[in-house]
Amino acid sequence: MARHIVAKASEVPAGSRKLVEAAGRPIVVFNVGGRLYAISNRCPHAGGSLVHGKLGGLVEATVPGQYSYSRAGEILRCPWHGWEFDLATGKSWCDPETVKVRAYQVGLEKGADLVTGKAAVGSASKAEEPRKLETFEVTVEDDYIVVTM
Repeated sequence: MARHIVAKASEVPAGSRKLVEAAGRPIVVFNVGGRLYAISNRCPHAGGSLVHGKLGGLVEATVPGQYSYSRAGEILRCPWHGWEFDLATGKSWCDPETVKVRAYQVGLEKGADLVTGKAAVGSASKAEEPRKLETFEVTVEDDYIVVTM
């Protein structure tokens, strides 16, 4: 599975969303109360752009007239025809076994943790004089949103 840095954390504050691209695919990253979700931007019903969808919650009734509301901001409604999807799983509410939008694993990582090592700068043969290189210390201080595909 490949990991893709798609945005700085500061670009998707709580209560917002951002359309990004990873491996040529349009993906919407949502920040719902500090929790990140990532789904495909295309509704499987008719291709609507989900970045423009409305977020809501789950309304359930165990008996007529008694309703409960939960999971505020975690249910996405397609702007074209109102199909609803769970941001965590991508599954639709009308037919969760067969209709779903692609959900991706997403997380927040410190920039310094994403740096895997020093780049190779080349080597000198034994016959050549070693070259002296000027080096600089580099730190990465921001947090980044990483989507795993």
